Amino acid sequence: MNMLLADTDVLIDFLSGNGKAIELVREHSENMLVSTITIAELYAGARNEKERNDLDSFLNLFQIISVDGEVAKTAGLLKQEFLKSHNLGMADCLIAATAIANNAKLKMLNVKHFPTFKNLEAAYPKD
Repeated sequence: MNMLLADTDVLIDFLSGNGKAIELVREHSENMLVSTITIAELYAGARNEKERNDLDSFLNLFQIISVDGEVAKTAGLLKQEFLKSHNLGMADCLIAATAIANNAKLKMLNVKHFPTFKNLEAAYPKD
């Protein structure tokens, strides 16, 4: 089974009711991974206790992947590689490195961020 790693923007779209994101997550929930970095980003955007509780329930649907030393090293190298051309944030690099470490296809909306990243796929076309 091919594993997918959902980028934060995909899960935000899902939680916002975007039909394409909902379809993607429902179709792949059994083989979809979520990085601990994405969890941090989602909770940073939670506005109240209800949203935090909803996130708790939602995130229980996925296998959560932690950042370890190898992921951190790969993220640092990605940051260095793309610094000149795309000035990527460390969170994006950590999420991409998590996909690499887990042989997962990274599903994200901003594919322009990683022009040479082989295991990247647009989650769905933006309207």
